[in-house]
Amino acid sequence: MKIQITAELLDGLVLAILKQDDYYGYALTQKVKNVIDVSESTMYPVLRRLKKNSDLTTYDKSFQGRNRRYYQITDVGKQHLQEILQLWEEYKSNLDRIFYRKGGEE
Repeated sequence: MKIQITAELLDGLVLAILKQDDYYGYALTQKVKNVIDVSESTMYPVLRRLKKNSDLTTYDKSFQGRNRRYYQITDVGKQHLQEILQLWEEYKSNLDRIFYRKGGEE
């Protein structure tokens, strides 16, 4: 069984990775794949949506005669990440109360 990843959680993962450093699409996908099973065909719509919402900006950089499009988190993206982290902590705390409940606690 796999636990479903919501769009908001996937956004949070991408933003958290980009908060550490800028990445081009393929490298970013590989970083996310280290944590969850995701395809490039899933990642690029996420990146487009985050860019459209001003969470990310892009720039191109030449590498071995080809351009790579790098993604960079914006201040709006950093704020969005903080909101996601707060929601995640609340969600995780609520689940932990059930998953790790002792004996007869209600």
